Amino acid sequence: MTLVSAYVGWRALKGDERDAWIRSVAIAFAAIGGTSFREATLTNADFSQARLKSTDIRRAVLLRTRWRDADKLDRVRPGETYLNNPKIRELVLTGNGQGQSYDYLLNLAGINLQGANLVKADFTGSILKEGNLQGVDLTNARFIGANCNGINLQDADLSGSKLVQTQLDEADLTGSTLTGAYIEDWNITTKTRLDGIRCDYVFMRLPPEDDLNSDPHRKPDDKQKTFADGEFSDFIAPMVETLDLYHNQVLDPRALAIAFHELRENNPNADLEIISMEKRGKQRDQLLVRAETSQQSDLSALHRQYFERYDYLLTLPPQAMQALLIEKDREVQRLAGLVGTAIGRPSTQINKTYQGDTTVSEQGSNAPKYDLSNAQFAGGFAEIVEGNQIGGTINNAAAETPSLAEAAAEIQALLQQLEQTAPAETTTQKMTLATQAIGQIEANPTFKQRTVAALTAGGIKAFEAAIDHPVAAFVVGAIEEWKKA
Repeated sequence: MTLVSAYVGWRALKGDERDAWIRSVAIAFAAIGGTSFREATLTNADFSQARLKSTDIRRAVLLRTRWRDADKLDRVRPGETYLNNPKIRELVLTGNGQGQSYDYLLNLAGINLQGANLVKADFTGSILKEGNLQGVDLTNARFIGANCNGINLQDADLSGSKLVQTQLDEADLTGSTLTGAYIEDWNITTKTRLDGIRCDYVFMRLPPEDDLNSDPHRKPDDKQKTFADGEFSDFIAPMVETLDLYHNQVLDPRALAIAFHELRENNPNADLEIISMEKRGKQRDQLLVRAETSQQSDLSALHRQYFERYDYLLTLPPQAMQALLIEKDREVQRLAGLVGTAIGRPSTQINKTYQGDTTVSEQGSNAPKYDLSNAQFAGGFAEIVEGNQIGGTINNAAAETPSLAEAAAEIQALLQQLEQTAPAETTTQKMTLATQAIGQIEANPTFKQRTVAALTAGGIKAFEAAIDHPVAAFVVGAIEEWKKA
Protein backbone atom coordinates (compact mmCIF):
# COMPACT_ATOMS: atom_id res chain seq x y z
CA MET A 1 0.00 0.00 0.00
CA THR A 2 2.87 2.34 0.83
CA LEU A 3 4.46 1.68 -2.57
CA VAL A 4 1.15 2.32 -4.36
CA SER A 5 0.65 5.60 -2.50
CA ALA A 6 4.19 6.67 -3.30
CA TYR A 7 3.68 5.83 -6.96
CA VAL A 8 0.41 7.77 -7.19
CA GLY A 9 1.99 10.76 -5.44
CA TRP A 10 4.99 10.69 -7.77
CA ARG A 11 2.71 10.52 -10.82
CA ALA A 12 0.64 13.45 -9.55
CA LEU A 13 3.73 15.60 -9.01
CA LYS A 14 4.83 14.77 -12.55
CA GLY A 15 1.69 16.49 -13.80
CA ASP A 16 -0.66 13.62 -14.66
CA GLU A 17 -4.03 15.38 -15.09
CA ARG A 18 -5.94 12.32 -13.86
CA ASP A 19 -4.45 12.83 -10.42
CA ALA A 20 -4.54 16.63 -10.28
CA TRP A 21 -6.46 16.58 -7.00
CA ILE A 22 -3.74 14.44 -5.39
CA ARG A 23 -1.12 16.89 -6.67
CA SER A 24 -2.94 19.81 -5.02
CA VAL A 25 -3.14 17.96 -1.71
CA ALA A 26 0.51 16.90 -1.88
CA ILE A 27 1.74 20.45 -2.62
CA ALA A 28 -0.48 21.91 0.09
CA PHE A 29 0.97 19.44 2.60
CA ALA A 30 4.53 20.13 1.47
CA ALA A 31 4.01 23.90 1.66
CA ILE A 32 3.28 23.79 5.39
CA GLY A 33 6.04 25.76 7.02
CA GLY A 34 7.38 26.96 3.66
CA THR A 35 7.76 30.56 2.46
CA SER A 36 4.41 32.33 2.18
CA PHE A 37 3.63 35.18 -0.20
CA ARG A 38 -0.07 34.66 0.24
CA GLU A 39 -2.00 37.87 -0.69
CA ALA A 40 1.33 39.67 -1.12
CA THR A 41 1.92 42.33 -3.77
CA LEU A 42 4.68 40.99 -6.03
CA THR A 43 4.51 43.68 -8.72
CA ASN A 44 7.75 43.73 -10.77
CA ALA A 45 9.34 41.17 -8.43
CA ASP A 46 12.10 39.03 -10.01
CA PHE A 47 12.20 35.35 -9.05
CA SER A 48 14.57 34.36 -11.85
CA GLN A 49 16.58 31.27 -10.85
CA ALA A 50 15.05 31.37 -7.36
CA ARG A 51 14.21 28.10 -5.55
CA LEU A 52 10.46 28.14 -4.93
CA LYS A 53 9.64 24.68 -3.60
CA SER A 54 6.80 24.78 -1.02
CA THR A 55 6.10 28.49 -1.64
CA ASP A 56 2.55 29.77 -1.11
CA ILE A 57 1.49 32.50 -3.57
CA ARG A 58 -2.28 32.17 -3.35
CA ARG A 59 -4.12 35.46 -4.01
CA ALA A 60 -0.83 37.23 -4.59
CA VAL A 61 -0.65 40.15 -7.05
CA LEU A 62 1.60 38.90 -9.86
CA LEU A 63 1.81 42.07 -11.95
CA ARG A 64 4.81 41.81 -14.33
CA THR A 65 6.45 39.30 -11.95
CA ARG A 66 9.41 37.48 -13.55
CA TRP A 67 9.87 33.69 -13.19
CA ARG A 68 12.56 32.84 -15.78
CA ASP A 69 14.49 29.66 -14.88
CA ALA A 70 13.00 29.52 -11.37
CA ASP A 71 13.59 26.16 -9.62
CA LYS A 72 10.63 24.03 -8.49
CA LEU A 73 8.04 26.48 -9.89
CA ASP A 74 5.74 23.49 -10.35
CA ARG A 75 5.78 22.91 -6.55
CA VAL A 76 4.33 26.29 -5.51
CA ARG A 77 0.77 26.72 -4.27
CA PRO A 78 -0.58 28.92 -7.13
CA GLY A 79 -4.19 29.26 -6.08
CA GLU A 80 -6.16 30.87 -8.95
CA THR A 81 -3.17 32.72 -10.42
CA TYR A 82 -1.98 32.04 -13.97
CA LEU A 83 0.70 29.70 -12.56
CA ASN A 84 -2.08 27.21 -11.98
CA ASN A 85 -1.89 26.34 -15.70
CA PRO A 86 0.98 23.97 -16.64
CA LYS A 87 1.39 25.53 -20.11
CA ILE A 88 1.74 29.02 -18.66
CA ARG A 89 4.20 27.81 -15.99
CA GLU A 90 6.32 26.34 -18.78
CA LEU A 91 6.08 29.57 -20.78
CA VAL A 92 7.15 31.93 -17.99
CA LEU A 93 9.84 29.47 -16.92
CA THR A 94 11.49 28.94 -20.32
CA GLY A 95 10.34 31.96 -22.33
CA ASN A 96 9.70 29.69 -25.31
CA GLY A 97 6.16 29.88 -26.64
CA GLN A 98 6.94 29.61 -30.34
CA GLY A 99 3.96 28.19 -32.22
CA GLN A 100 2.06 27.41 -29.02
CA SER A 101 -1.64 28.13 -28.45
CA TYR A 102 -2.69 30.02 -25.34
CA ASP A 103 -6.07 31.08 -26.70
CA TYR A 104 -8.85 31.96 -24.26
CA LEU A 105 -6.68 31.53 -21.16
CA LEU A 106 -8.41 34.38 -19.37
CA ASN A 107 -6.09 34.69 -16.35
CA LEU A 108 -2.88 36.08 -17.88
CA ALA A 109 -3.29 39.66 -16.65
CA GLY A 110 0.07 41.18 -15.75
CA ILE A 111 2.15 38.31 -17.15
CA ASN A 112 5.84 39.08 -17.72
CA LEU A 113 7.20 37.55 -20.93
CA GLN A 114 10.08 39.96 -21.48
CA GLY A 115 12.64 38.44 -23.86
CA ALA A 116 10.45 35.44 -24.73
CA ASN A 117 10.13 33.84 -28.16
CA LEU A 118 6.46 33.99 -29.15
CA VAL A 119 6.71 33.58 -32.91
CA LYS A 120 3.33 32.30 -34.18
CA ALA A 121 1.99 31.99 -30.63
CA ASP A 122 -1.80 32.26 -30.28
CA PHE A 123 -3.30 34.46 -27.54
CA THR A 124 -6.76 34.78 -29.11
CA GLY A 125 -9.31 35.98 -26.55
CA SER A 126 -6.82 36.05 -23.66
CA ILE A 127 -6.40 38.78 -21.07
CA LEU A 128 -2.85 40.14 -21.10
CA LYS A 129 -3.56 43.59 -19.73
CA GLU A 130 -0.70 45.31 -17.87
CA GLY A 131 1.68 42.53 -18.88
CA ASN A 132 5.29 43.00 -19.99
CA LEU A 133 6.26 41.76 -23.46
CA GLN A 134 9.06 44.24 -23.99
CA GLY A 135 11.48 43.21 -26.74
CA VAL A 136 9.59 39.98 -27.48
CA ASP A 137 9.61 38.40 -30.94
CA LEU A 138 5.89 38.19 -31.75
CA THR A 139 6.19 37.62 -35.49
CA ASN A 140 2.91 36.20 -36.86
CA ALA A 141 1.45 35.88 -33.35
CA ARG A 142 -2.33 36.03 -32.89
CA PHE A 143 -3.98 38.42 -30.42
CA ILE A 144 -7.48 38.35 -31.93
CA GLY A 145 -9.94 39.78 -29.40
CA ALA A 146 -7.28 39.87 -26.67
CA ASN A 147 -7.37 42.40 -23.85
CA CYS A 148 -3.94 44.03 -23.92
CA ASN A 149 -4.84 47.28 -22.19
CA GLY A 150 -1.81 48.74 -20.42
CA ILE A 151 0.57 46.12 -21.82
CA ASN A 152 4.26 46.91 -22.37
CA LEU A 153 5.20 46.08 -25.98
CA GLN A 154 8.22 48.35 -26.25
CA ASP A 155 10.57 47.23 -29.05
CA ALA A 156 8.48 44.09 -29.65
CA ASP A 157 8.47 42.62 -33.16
CA LEU A 158 4.82 42.37 -34.17
CA SER A 159 5.51 41.81 -37.88
CA GLY A 160 2.60 39.97 -39.48
CA SER A 161 0.79 39.62 -36.16
CA LYS A 162 -3.01 39.49 -35.98
CA LEU A 163 -4.19 42.36 -33.81
CA VAL A 164 -7.84 42.10 -34.87
CA GLN A 165 -10.17 43.58 -32.22
CA THR A 166 -7.23 43.75 -29.80
CA GLN A 167 -7.73 46.19 -26.92
CA LEU A 168 -4.68 48.47 -26.53
CA ASP A 169 -5.81 51.33 -24.32
CA GLU A 170 -2.78 52.76 -22.42
CA ALA A 171 -0.55 50.14 -24.06
CA ASP A 172 3.07 51.10 -24.81
CA LEU A 173 4.11 50.23 -28.37
CA THR A 174 7.12 52.55 -28.38
CA GLY A 175 9.74 51.35 -30.88
CA SER A 176 7.76 48.25 -31.85
CA THR A 177 7.63 46.84 -35.40
CA LEU A 178 4.22 46.50 -37.03
CA THR A 179 5.06 45.85 -40.68
CA GLY A 180 2.48 43.52 -42.21
CA ALA A 181 0.31 43.43 -39.07
CA TYR A 182 -3.46 43.01 -39.37
CA ILE A 183 -5.17 45.73 -37.33
CA GLU A 184 -8.84 45.32 -38.23
CA ASP A 185 -11.07 46.86 -35.53
CA TRP A 186 -8.18 47.15 -33.05
CA ASN A 187 -8.85 49.60 -30.25
CA ILE A 188 -6.16 52.21 -29.69
CA THR A 189 -6.86 55.44 -27.82
CA THR A 190 -5.19 58.76 -27.19
CA LYS A 191 -3.47 57.02 -24.26
CA THR A 192 -1.82 54.38 -26.45
CA ARG A 193 1.89 55.17 -26.90
CA LEU A 194 2.90 54.94 -30.57
CA ASP A 195 6.24 56.76 -30.58
CA GLY A 196 8.98 55.49 -32.87
CA ILE A 197 6.97 52.65 -34.39
CA ARG A 198 8.66 50.95 -37.34
CA CYS A 199 6.10 50.08 -40.00
CA ASP A 200 6.31 49.85 -43.79
CA TYR A 201 2.67 48.84 -44.30
CA VAL A 202 -0.31 47.31 -42.49
CA PHE A 203 -3.50 45.49 -43.41
CA MET A 204 -6.84 46.91 -42.28
CA ARG A 205 -8.72 43.63 -42.69
CA LEU A 206 -7.94 39.98 -41.90
CA PRO A 207 -9.05 37.84 -44.86
CA PRO A 208 -10.94 34.59 -44.16
CA GLU A 209 -8.62 31.59 -44.08
CA ASP A 210 -10.62 29.93 -46.86
CA ASP A 211 -10.49 32.97 -49.15
CA LEU A 212 -6.92 33.72 -50.18
CA ASN A 213 -8.08 36.21 -52.81
CA SER A 214 -9.91 38.48 -50.36
CA ASP A 215 -8.65 42.07 -50.25
CA PRO A 216 -6.84 42.73 -46.93
CA HIS A 217 -7.00 46.52 -47.52
CA ARG A 218 -3.31 47.31 -47.46
CA LYS A 219 -2.18 50.75 -46.33
CA PRO A 220 -0.63 52.60 -48.10
CA ASP A 221 -2.96 51.54 -50.91
CA ASP A 222 -0.17 51.74 -53.50
CA LYS A 223 1.71 48.44 -53.11
CA GLN A 224 4.84 50.14 -54.43
CA LYS A 225 4.90 52.58 -51.52
CA THR A 226 5.59 52.30 -47.79
CA PHE A 227 5.13 54.55 -44.78
CA ALA A 228 7.96 57.01 -44.20
CA ASP A 229 9.61 57.20 -40.76
CA GLY A 230 6.99 58.27 -38.22
CA GLU A 231 4.23 58.41 -40.84
CA PHE A 232 2.33 55.36 -39.60
CA SER A 233 1.84 56.87 -36.13
CA ASP A 234 0.47 60.06 -37.68
CA PHE A 235 -1.78 58.00 -39.96
CA ILE A 236 -3.29 55.78 -37.27
CA ALA A 237 -3.24 57.78 -34.02
CA PRO A 238 -6.69 58.90 -32.78
CA MET A 239 -7.00 62.67 -32.47
CA VAL A 240 -9.64 62.76 -29.75
CA GLU A 241 -10.85 60.65 -26.85
CA THR A 242 -13.81 58.63 -28.08
CA LEU A 243 -16.50 56.45 -26.56
CA ASP A 244 -16.79 53.45 -28.89
CA LEU A 245 -20.27 51.89 -28.93
CA TYR A 246 -19.88 48.66 -30.89
CA HIS A 247 -23.15 46.93 -31.84
CA ASN A 248 -22.36 43.37 -32.90
CA GLN A 249 -25.95 42.13 -33.14
CA VAL A 250 -29.11 43.22 -34.93
CA LEU A 251 -29.33 46.97 -34.48
CA ASP A 252 -32.48 48.98 -33.72
CA PRO A 253 -31.89 52.63 -34.72
CA ARG A 254 -34.66 53.81 -32.39
CA ALA A 255 -33.09 52.15 -29.35
CA LEU A 256 -29.69 53.60 -30.25
CA ALA A 257 -31.07 57.13 -30.62
CA ILE A 258 -33.02 57.00 -27.36
CA ALA A 259 -30.21 55.39 -25.35
CA PHE A 260 -27.61 57.87 -26.60
CA HIS A 261 -29.90 60.85 -26.00
CA GLU A 262 -30.55 59.74 -22.41
CA LEU A 263 -26.85 59.02 -21.86
CA ARG A 264 -26.01 62.57 -22.90
CA GLU A 265 -28.76 64.03 -20.71
CA ASN A 266 -27.60 62.04 -17.66
CA ASN A 267 -23.93 62.92 -18.18
CA PRO A 268 -23.83 66.60 -19.21
CA ASN A 269 -20.15 67.00 -18.23
CA ALA A 270 -19.10 64.23 -20.62
CA ASP A 271 -19.80 66.60 -23.54
CA LEU A 272 -20.80 63.68 -25.79
CA GLU A 273 -20.86 64.25 -29.54
CA ILE A 274 -21.23 61.56 -32.21
CA ILE A 275 -18.46 61.93 -34.78
CA SER A 276 -18.76 58.77 -36.88
CA MET A 277 -20.79 55.65 -37.63
CA GLU A 278 -18.95 52.79 -39.31
CA LYS A 279 -20.19 49.42 -40.54
CA ARG A 280 -17.97 46.68 -39.15
CA GLY A 281 -17.63 42.91 -39.10
CA LYS A 282 -16.83 40.44 -41.86
CA GLN A 283 -20.41 40.60 -43.11
CA ARG A 284 -20.46 44.39 -42.61
CA ASP A 285 -23.68 44.01 -40.62
CA GLN A 286 -22.41 45.51 -37.38
CA LEU A 287 -22.16 49.18 -36.46
CA LEU A 288 -19.54 51.11 -34.53
CA VAL A 289 -20.70 54.49 -33.25
CA ARG A 290 -17.92 56.77 -32.04
CA ALA A 291 -18.66 59.71 -29.78
CA GLU A 292 -16.15 62.35 -28.75
CA THR A 293 -15.98 62.91 -24.99
CA SER A 294 -14.29 65.21 -22.53
CA GLN A 295 -10.87 64.15 -21.23
CA GLN A 296 -12.11 63.52 -17.69
CA SER A 297 -14.95 61.20 -18.75
CA ASP A 298 -15.13 57.67 -17.38
CA LEU A 299 -15.47 55.75 -20.65
CA SER A 300 -16.11 52.45 -18.90
CA ALA A 301 -19.04 53.88 -16.91
CA LEU A 302 -20.50 55.61 -19.96
CA HIS A 303 -20.21 52.42 -22.00
CA ARG A 304 -21.96 50.39 -19.30
CA GLN A 305 -24.75 52.95 -18.84
CA TYR A 306 -25.43 53.12 -22.56
CA PHE A 307 -25.69 49.39 -23.16
CA GLU A 308 -27.74 48.76 -20.02
CA ARG A 309 -30.34 51.19 -21.37
CA TYR A 310 -30.00 50.01 -24.98
CA ASP A 311 -30.41 46.33 -24.05
CA TYR A 312 -33.49 47.19 -21.96
CA LEU A 313 -35.07 49.10 -24.85
CA LEU A 314 -34.67 46.04 -27.09
CA THR A 315 -36.95 44.10 -24.73
CA LEU A 316 -39.85 46.52 -25.30
CA PRO A 317 -42.67 45.72 -27.75
CA PRO A 318 -42.33 47.60 -31.07
CA GLN A 319 -45.34 49.79 -30.25
CA ALA A 320 -43.83 50.86 -26.93
CA MET A 321 -40.49 51.63 -28.58
CA GLN A 322 -42.20 53.75 -31.23
CA ALA A 323 -44.27 55.60 -28.62
CA LEU A 324 -41.16 56.36 -26.60
CA LEU A 325 -39.43 57.73 -29.69
CA ILE A 326 -42.38 60.00 -30.49
CA GLU A 327 -42.20 61.47 -26.99
CA LYS A 328 -38.62 62.58 -27.68
CA ASP A 329 -37.80 65.74 -29.59
CA ARG A 330 -37.10 65.83 -33.32
CA GLU A 331 -33.35 65.69 -32.82
CA VAL A 332 -33.69 62.18 -31.39
CA GLN A 333 -36.01 61.12 -34.21
CA ARG A 334 -33.56 62.53 -36.73
CA LEU A 335 -30.69 60.64 -35.12
CA ALA A 336 -32.70 57.42 -35.44
CA GLY A 337 -33.14 58.17 -39.13
CA LEU A 338 -29.44 58.83 -39.61
CA VAL A 339 -28.55 55.56 -37.92
CA GLY A 340 -30.92 53.75 -40.24
CA THR A 341 -29.18 55.43 -43.16
CA ALA A 342 -25.74 54.49 -41.81
CA ILE A 343 -26.71 50.81 -41.60
CA GLY A 344 -27.27 50.75 -45.33
CA ARG A 345 -23.99 52.45 -46.22
CA PRO A 346 -20.27 51.57 -45.87
CA SER A 347 -19.65 54.35 -43.35
CA THR A 348 -21.01 57.63 -42.11
CA GLN A 349 -18.47 60.28 -41.25
CA ILE A 350 -19.82 63.27 -39.36
CA ASN A 351 -17.66 66.30 -40.01
CA LYS A 352 -17.80 69.56 -38.11
CA THR A 353 -18.19 72.60 -40.33
CA TYR A 354 -16.63 75.88 -39.31
CA GLN A 355 -17.20 79.47 -40.36
CA GLY A 356 -14.26 81.45 -39.08
CA ASP A 357 -13.94 80.48 -35.43
CA THR A 358 -17.57 79.46 -35.05
CA THR A 359 -18.87 75.89 -35.19
CA VAL A 360 -21.84 76.10 -37.51
CA SER A 361 -23.45 72.90 -36.21
CA GLU A 362 -23.74 74.31 -32.71
CA GLN A 363 -26.55 76.80 -32.19
CA GLY A 364 -25.77 77.96 -28.69
CA SER A 365 -24.78 76.28 -25.47
CA ASN A 366 -28.02 74.31 -25.26
CA ALA A 367 -27.94 73.04 -28.84
CA PRO A 368 -28.00 69.23 -29.15
CA LYS A 369 -24.53 67.79 -29.63
CA TYR A 370 -25.72 65.48 -32.36
CA ASP A 371 -27.19 68.21 -34.57
CA LEU A 372 -25.96 66.73 -37.84
CA SER A 373 -27.51 69.22 -40.22
CA ASN A 374 -24.14 70.07 -41.73
CA ALA A 375 -22.81 66.52 -41.82
CA GLN A 376 -21.41 64.95 -44.98
CA PHE A 377 -21.99 61.23 -45.28
CA ALA A 378 -19.70 58.80 -47.04
CA GLY A 379 -21.51 56.88 -49.72
CA GLY A 380 -22.21 59.74 -52.05
CA PHE A 381 -25.58 61.21 -51.22
CA ALA A 382 -24.13 64.68 -50.62
CA GLU A 383 -21.50 65.85 -53.04
CA ILE A 384 -21.56 69.50 -51.93
CA VAL A 385 -21.84 70.59 -48.30
CA GLU A 386 -22.30 74.30 -47.79
CA GLY A 387 -22.01 75.59 -44.24
CA ASN A 388 -22.73 79.25 -44.89
CA GLN A 389 -25.80 79.36 -42.73
CA ILE A 390 -26.91 77.90 -39.44
CA GLY A 391 -29.23 75.02 -40.11
CA GLY A 392 -27.12 73.84 -43.02
CA THR A 393 -27.66 73.47 -46.73
CA ILE A 394 -26.82 70.21 -48.45
CA ASN A 395 -26.99 70.52 -52.23
CA ASN A 396 -26.36 67.92 -54.89
CA ALA A 397 -25.29 69.20 -58.26
CA ALA A 398 -28.45 69.00 -60.35
CA ALA A 399 -29.82 70.53 -63.50
CA GLU A 400 -32.70 72.23 -61.64
CA THR A 401 -33.32 72.95 -57.95
CA PRO A 402 -36.78 71.75 -56.82
CA SER A 403 -38.90 73.86 -54.50
CA LEU A 404 -38.65 72.62 -50.93
CA ALA A 405 -41.49 74.92 -49.82
CA GLU A 406 -43.88 73.54 -52.45
CA ALA A 407 -43.14 69.91 -51.56
CA ALA A 408 -43.51 70.66 -47.83
CA ALA A 409 -46.81 72.40 -48.47
CA GLU A 410 -48.09 69.39 -50.40
CA ILE A 411 -47.18 67.04 -47.56
CA GLN A 412 -48.75 69.31 -44.94
CA ALA A 413 -51.96 69.56 -47.00
CA LEU A 414 -52.05 65.77 -47.27
CA LEU A 415 -51.65 65.36 -43.51
CA GLN A 416 -54.40 67.89 -42.81
CA GLN A 417 -56.69 66.14 -45.29
CA LEU A 418 -56.11 62.76 -43.65
CA GLU A 419 -56.75 64.26 -40.20
CA GLN A 420 -60.28 65.24 -41.23
CA THR A 421 -61.31 61.60 -41.33
CA ALA A 422 -58.82 60.21 -38.78
CA PRO A 423 -57.90 62.57 -35.91
CA ALA A 424 -54.31 62.24 -34.66
CA GLU A 425 -54.44 62.91 -30.93
CA THR A 426 -53.01 59.75 -29.37
CA THR A 427 -49.66 58.16 -30.12
CA THR A 428 -51.29 55.29 -32.01
CA GLN A 429 -53.39 57.70 -34.08
CA LYS A 430 -50.31 59.75 -34.98
CA MET A 431 -48.46 56.66 -36.15
CA THR A 432 -51.47 55.60 -38.22
CA LEU A 433 -51.62 59.03 -39.80
CA ALA A 434 -47.91 59.01 -40.66
CA THR A 435 -48.21 55.52 -42.17
CA GLN A 436 -51.17 56.56 -44.31
CA ALA A 437 -49.38 59.68 -45.55
CA ILE A 438 -46.23 57.74 -46.42
CA GLY A 439 -48.33 55.17 -48.28
CA GLN A 440 -50.10 57.79 -50.38
CA ILE A 441 -46.88 59.58 -51.28
CA GLU A 442 -45.22 56.32 -52.28
CA ALA A 443 -48.22 55.37 -54.42
CA ASN A 444 -47.79 58.56 -56.45
CA PRO A 445 -44.42 58.29 -58.28
CA THR A 446 -44.42 61.95 -59.35
CA PHE A 447 -45.19 63.18 -55.83
CA LYS A 448 -42.57 60.82 -54.41
CA GLN A 449 -39.93 62.06 -56.85
CA ARG A 450 -40.67 65.70 -55.98
CA THR A 451 -40.28 65.03 -52.24
CA VAL A 452 -36.97 63.20 -52.72
CA ALA A 453 -35.64 66.01 -54.91
CA ALA A 454 -36.75 68.64 -52.37
CA LEU A 455 -35.05 66.82 -49.50
CA THR A 456 -31.88 66.44 -51.56
CA ALA A 457 -31.84 70.15 -52.29
CA GLY A 458 -32.73 71.52 -48.87
CA GLY A 459 -31.65 68.93 -46.34
CA ILE A 460 -33.52 67.03 -43.65
CA LYS A 461 -33.74 69.79 -41.07
CA ALA A 462 -35.01 72.43 -43.46
CA PHE A 463 -37.60 70.03 -44.89
CA GLU A 464 -38.89 69.11 -41.43
CA ALA A 465 -39.03 72.73 -40.35
CA ALA A 466 -41.17 73.58 -43.36
CA ILE A 467 -43.81 71.00 -42.34
CA ASP A 468 -45.75 72.17 -39.29
CA HIS A 469 -46.95 68.83 -37.99
CA PRO A 470 -45.90 66.48 -35.11
CA VAL A 471 -45.35 63.49 -37.46
CA ALA A 472 -43.18 65.43 -39.91
CA ALA A 473 -39.99 63.70 -38.73
CA PHE A 474 -41.37 60.25 -39.60
CA VAL A 475 -42.60 61.27 -43.04
CA VAL A 476 -39.28 62.96 -43.83
CA GLY A 477 -37.49 59.88 -42.51
CA ALA A 478 -39.32 57.73 -45.06
CA ILE A 479 -38.41 60.16 -47.83
CA GLU A 480 -34.77 59.92 -46.73
CA GLU A 481 -34.95 56.13 -47.12
CA TRP A 482 -36.36 56.52 -50.62
CA LYS A 483 -33.54 58.89 -51.45
CA LYS A 484 -31.01 56.36 -50.22
CA ALA A 485 -32.60 53.62 -52.33
